[in-house]
Amino acid sequence: MMNSPFSGLLVALATPFHADGSLDLPAFRRLVRHVVGGGADGLVVLGSTGEAATILDGERDHLIAACLEEAGQAQVVVGTGSNATHQAVEWTRRAQQLGAAGALVMTPYYNKPTPGGLVAHYAACAEASPGLPIIVYNVPGRTGLNLTPTTLARLWENPQVVAVKESSGNLAQIGEIARTLPVGKALLSGDDNLALPSIALGACGLVSVLGNVVPHQTKTLVDLALAGRRTDAAALHARLLPLMDALFLESNPIPLKAALQKIGICGDALRLPLVPASETTRHRLAITLVPDAMVA
Repeated sequence: MMNSPFSGLLVALATPFHADGSLDLPAFRRLVRHVVGGGADGLVVLGSTGEAATILDGERDHLIAACLEEAGQAQVVVGTGSNATHQAVEWTRRAQQLGAAGALVMTPYYNKPTPGGLVAHYAACAEASPGLPIIVYNVPGRTGLNLTPTTLARLWENPQVVAVKESSGNLAQIGEIARTLPVGKALLSGDDNLALPSIALGACGLVSVLGNVVPHQTKTLVDLALAGRRTDAAALHARLLPLMDALFLESNPIPLKAALQKIGICGDALRLPLVPASETTRHRLAITLVPDAMVA
């Protein structure tokens, strides 16, 4: 049985763009260095936060390669999910070829697969990339499909499925996943604001949006929680919660891009159908950014 290599703080990286919509690779490298410098244990490139849905095939390799070059000791996980299994298979295979430590594969969206279809989907990704650890990504708010603990139990039977990024927002479900978690498998919180209760229930880490902006503080929050320092963790969570909330006033990563612009990492450009943050959101971000967030 393959044990999960993933724990601690993983940061779901944004993808910076120039004003004309083209990739801003220098800014992406700057973001990766900022996050790695803050102590992140892992990096997720081409996830939801990275606007993977609008990244062109020809751009993916450039982002993965840049992330790998700047990652230092941090593990690089590549988002390879698609609602077409053949596409997910191709992207997962390519991530392995380029040297990724793992693949983050969301449940297929729109198609509404049955539990049997989900099992076959992940089996195909694993078979195409022998030995590559796979993190299942449950995010029903984006996919329209909730991965139940019962179906997840079937996915755990695949030795390459080593972790789940759980973003249902349902603490009862998170608790059931933790209760039935097989030895060697990992539960990762997919929501910054639920990291503490998720870790209390049995999660061993967080895949974070907040960590793009304040990686050191986010890493400290996770470490305190994992160490059982409840009072200290709760105090830091209370300090960071207004910023966590502000980062989701509009669809992720709209507020995140505005925050990264504010701290000097990159511009706030997004690809349609996403548009830049409203002035209301920018105002909330300005008053919630902790003083040591600034890097420029």
